[in-house]
Amino acid sequence: MNNVFVYCELEGTTVAEVSQELLTKGRKLANTLGVQLEAVAAGAGITGKVESQILPYGVDRLHIFDAQGLSPYTSLPHTALMVNLFKEEQPQICLMGADVVGRDLGPRVSSALHSGLTADCTALEIGEHDDKKAGKHYENLLYQIRPAFGGNIVATIVNPENRPQMATVRSGVMKAEVLDPNYKGEVVVHDVAKYVPETEYVVKVIDRHVEKAKNNLKGASIVIAGGYGMGSKEGFDMLYELAHELHAEVGGSRAAVDAGFCDHDLQIGQTGVTVRPKVYIACGISGAIQHIAGMKESGIIISVNSDPNAPINAIADYVINGTVEEVVPKLIKYYKQNSK
Repeated sequence: MNNVFVYCELEGTTVAEVSQELLTKGRKLANTLGVQLEAVAAGAGITGKVESQILPYGVDRLHIFDAQGLSPYTSLPHTALMVNLFKEEQPQICLMGADVVGRDLGPRVSSALHSGLTADCTALEIGEHDDKKAGKHYENLLYQIRPAFGGNIVATIVNPENRPQMATVRSGVMKAEVLDPNYKGEVVVHDVAKYVPETEYVVKVIDRHVEKAKNNLKGASIVIAGGYGMGSKEGFDMLYELAHELHAEVGGSRAAVDAGFCDHDLQIGQTGVTVRPKVYIACGISGAIQHIAGMKESGIIISVNSDPNAPINAIADYVINGTVEEVVPKLIKYYKQNSK
């Protein structure tokens, strides 16, 4: 009762990275609250195959729903099992990934339970809240933190009354860390029919095609990102040339994407991909809050910018003050000469 729950997204019998990241965060939240961490996994033929991917993150109880109609994911059966399970278990917090599945499932569950939901959080903490108008003081609330108003401010959102407090988080925002490879959590295999009526299986997936990502931004150890300051698509060609020399991946800011300098799947930030490479080279990027939210966990941040007062310089470890047109070609020339 009143525990922290994480919905684990599955691709076949493989647990999504974002779910493991949320299990790590969920464990920390549960420790702060002095409660247990519970996880939910729903799919077909998953019993005995997902436990080792979930329990080591410090999960005290794993709820498994194993039935043919639960894979691949469809909205109605997964919503029914989550809503009915939550009516039984009464969790105080539920976390989901802010991807295709989480963005579909989260609002459905929160709407059915009248609980509210904060999407695309960049941080989650436990804290207190004073409602001065109602004269009430609340302890141990989930602070759901995310950029708001176009990224001009960082908002801390609380849900004082309704439960569960629900939040979705993008992949890469949190860091996945195994707590104990031999962590002994309880596994409960539920009778799916008790939670999902037959009427919920009205949608049947006949054919399914998953297209692989064209880049490896999330897994790259070096990321070179271009902003509006790159000036054009041709400007980005310089970044691809530098990336080739450094064995890096190329990304872009929202401004660069909106200007048509690079493809949308390269966008890094609150409305794009979150990355945490060992080295992040920002070229011609001003550093709006939305962009910083997607790369601030990088190991070393290098900023190439003609504006010494650009916001990104404040979080950069190294700042190269100059235009990208003069700095990037010099970097390319240097690495070409010294990489042989």
